[in-house]
Amino acid sequence: MPSLPPAIAEIRLAVRTALAALPDGATVLVALSGGADSLALAGATAFEAPRLGLRVATVTVDHGMQEGSDAVAADAARAAAALGLEPGIVRVEVDGDGGPEAAAREARYRALRDAASDARAAAVLLGHTLDDQAETVLLGLARGSGAASLQGMAPERTDEDGLLWLRPLLGVRRKTTRAFCTASDLGYWDDPHNEQERFARVRVREKVLPVLESELGPGIAEALARTAEQLREDATAFDEMIHETIEDIVEHAEAGISVSVAALAANPAALRNRVIRLVVDSEFGVSLTRTQTIEVARLVTDWTGQGPIDLPGCSAARSGGRIIFTAHG
Repeated sequence: MPSLPPAIAEIRLAVRTALAALPDGATVLVALSGGADSLALAGATAFEAPRLGLRVATVTVDHGMQEGSDAVAADAARAAAALGLEPGIVRVEVDGDGGPEAAAREARYRALRDAASDARAAAVLLGHTLDDQAETVLLGLARGSGAASLQGMAPERTDEDGLLWLRPLLGVRRKTTRAFCTASDLGYWDDPHNEQERFARVRVREKVLPVLESELGPGIAEALARTAEQLREDATAFDEMIHETIEDIVEHAEAGISVSVAALAANPAALRNRVIRLVVDSEFGVSLTRTQTIEVARLVTDWTGQGPIDLPGCSAARSGGRIIFTAHG
């Protein structure tokens, strides 16, 4: 009997490992664009899921942002059906702030969440690879927004509705998904946007990473992915410490929330800043920049009677031994 091609074996194992904890009879939804990454994910899931007692469906999101996108979506649905999966297509309107990439991503995840709800799916599978992870870390480094932006994408995440998002291929190189498709005789689509250098991610993919590999040696993508994993581990530990700390030092205040100055001062800067960011994010749904966070922290460490600090969605002021965050009227 001929041996299994290495690319197929590697991706099937990654998918099998990701699905192993799901209960028998659960439904999983594969986000299928028709590209090599998501098609390899769908192919491996079609093989592994039934052996674990799982039902599989796919959903293809048509953003309508490129000419012929409806034909691409139809091809992806046909590929899913050929794999024995239940195909679905969702067409979305892309609008909103933050540029076309961010707007498309928001529309896509909203559509996937709705499709998962309709299918009563326990998990959504996304086809991001190790290369995507490396690019995400480099983009986060360029933004300079700290360890949070360098953590990359989590291999699994449960959202507020209890839906599990899985990325089984985060340890798999992009070239391996292409090899999987070739070995499986699966024709995949190459997104023309992946060649347009007006997108920052494409510039990272086509210019930055190749230069790093050339000048520093091979293995840069793997090293960036390892860095993301280590930072996520650190962040998890920090989050546990923060939630334990917050229970003792935070009190609700009129039109907002307050935090003990003495307790903040007793903590190291890294923990103090994280507490400030988490309090504001949890209470007002706002993510503070590092500059804004440091300004609030100065109310603790360098207070000379300065007045309230205006922040997005709220203000911060020191009063009676507490930092009081108040919603904007």
